[in-house]
Amino acid sequence: MFFWHIGATIAFVRYAFRDEAMDLRFLAAGALLPNLIDTPIGALMWTSWQAPRLWSHSLIFGSALMVVVLLATTRGQRRKQWMLLAIGVLMHLALDAMWADPGTLWWPFFGLEFTRSEFSMFGEYASAVMRDPWMWSGELLGVLYLSLLWQSSGLNRRDARSQLLSTGRVSAPIGRN
Repeated sequence: MFFWHIGATIAFVRYAFRDEAMDLRFLAAGALLPNLIDTPIGALMWTSWQAPRLWSHSLIFGSALMVVVLLATTRGQRRKQWMLLAIGVLMHLALDAMWADPGTLWWPFFGLEFTRSEFSMFGEYASAVMRDPWMWSGELLGVLYLSLLWQSSGLNRRDARSQLLSTGRVSAPIGRN
């Protein structure tokens, strides 16, 4: 899932933190990072592990990332940016409902094995994911939110897109309800 992770993560974190200056580039990268790491490795190692979710879908990965950010940065803008990467990773775990897969979520505390898929081949797994209506409804929700953010931020204008690409910021105000 691509748009679900980016859209839902940005929507939730913008609302929860109410920081209009946050760098959405780092947040979006963190929201995608577990899949960017685990999916190719899982596909390459399918015959051995038969698992699409590996280390970066564990709490220890997100927690270690936060600790590294805290140790490697000092207070200020850099720390805020890199912390958004770690927050994006943890949001990814929540959006993937990883609590339903405690063997992977709590890896390595419940053992070194990852939860095996019911599919014997990665292609079968990928095909099942692509046919899943929940996956498509999540993608649709992500696209809808990102479209609303695009519209409210005026990202159809070159200057607004340039600001997003250079600073990670959008001009859409966050409601103060």
